[in-house]
Amino acid sequence: MNWDQIEGRWKEVRGRARENWGELTDDELDQIAGKKDQMIGKLQTKYGITKEEAEKRANDWAAAL
Repeated sequence: MNWDQIEGRWKEVRGRARENWGELTDDELDQIAGKKDQMIGKLQTKYGITKEEAEKRANDWAAAL
């Protein structure tokens, strides 16, 4: 699934994001709202990883949807 699809179907895939990244709060997931840049920023902050690693993880997750 690409990020445009994720953003459009965020209410459907939000639960999967919550399962995958348990550190993200409901409020943070609401802020992300399917936007890739928001997701990458939150992953960097919560998991203490580089932007490149966060982008890789986000893209791997999106591809698996």
